[in-house]
Amino acid sequence: MTQVVFITGASSGIGGITATYLSEQGFKVYGTSRKPGQEDINFEMVKLDVLDSSSIEEAVNYILKKEGRIDVLINNAGMGITGAIEETPIEEMRKVFDTNFFGTLEVSQAVIPHMRSQKSGLIINVTSIAGYMGLPFRGIYSATKGSLEIASEAMSIETKRFGIKVVNIAPGDFATNIASGRYHTPVYKDSPYAEVYQRNLDLMDAHVDSGQDPLLMAQRIKKVIETPNPKLHYKVGEFMQKFSIALKRILPDRLYEKLIMNHYKM
Repeated sequence: MTQVVFITGASSGIGGITATYLSEQGFKVYGTSRKPGQEDINFEMVKLDVLDSSSIEEAVNYILKKEGRIDVLINNAGMGITGAIEETPIEEMRKVFDTNFFGTLEVSQAVIPHMRSQKSGLIINVTSIAGYMGLPFRGIYSATKGSLEIASEAMSIETKRFGIKVVNIAPGDFATNIASGRYHTPVYKDSPYAEVYQRNLDLMDAHVDSGQDPLLMAQRIKKVIETPNPKLHYKVGEFMQKFSIALKRILPDRLYEKLIMNHYKM
C-alpha cells in the first residue's frame, strides 16, 4: 500500500526538497504552503497556515477525503528569528513560538485522532541542532526548537499505545533560503550589541550559504519512515555540529559556555 505523507512548509527549502524526493520514491505526498501557487512540482500542494486553526482543519479533512488516511505527518513548517533577547520585541518572539511550537502541536492534534483510529502513524517533527543549546542572538529560535523536542518526547509516550510513533529530526546548517524568512531584530547603531551582533549575523549567513545539501535531510527522513522502530531523536548535520551536543552533555556548563563564546567571537 502506498503511504500517504503530509508535510507542512513544502514550498521551498528542506520541506520542498523532501516532498519532491519522497514523491519520486513512490510515496503519495501532500505538501502545504500558506499561498500555494502554480509550482512545477510532482506532488499536490494544499493551502495551510499553521497559525490558522480552520486552515489546518480544512487541509487535514481534504487529504482524508481524498485518501482516507494519513500515514506520515512531517511537521516542517517554521521560521527563524535573530536578535539579542534584550532588544527583540516580545510580539515577534510570540509569533515564532506560535509558528514553530504551537503551530506544530496544533497540526499534530488535528492528525493524531485519525492515526489513532487507523491504529498506526508516524509523526516526524523537524527541530534543529540549535534546539539543544542556547546560541547567542538565536536564543528564541533555539528555545522554540528545544521546546518542541521536549513536547515530542511526551507525545511519543502518550501515543505509543495507539500505534503512533513520534520522531524528532534535528538538522544543522543546510543550504536553504531560511535566512530570507527570518525576523531580524535591527542592528541599532547605538546598541551595546551592535558590533558583535552584526558579526554573528554575517557568520550565520555564511554557515547557511556553505551548509549541506538539503537532499541529505530528505534521504534521512525516508530512511526513518522505512525503519520499523525508529529512534526518538536524530541529528543530521556536520560532525562538529553533532559533536557539540555530545560536548554539552559532558562538559561543565561554564566551560561549554566559554567554547560557544569563543566560537561566536563574543
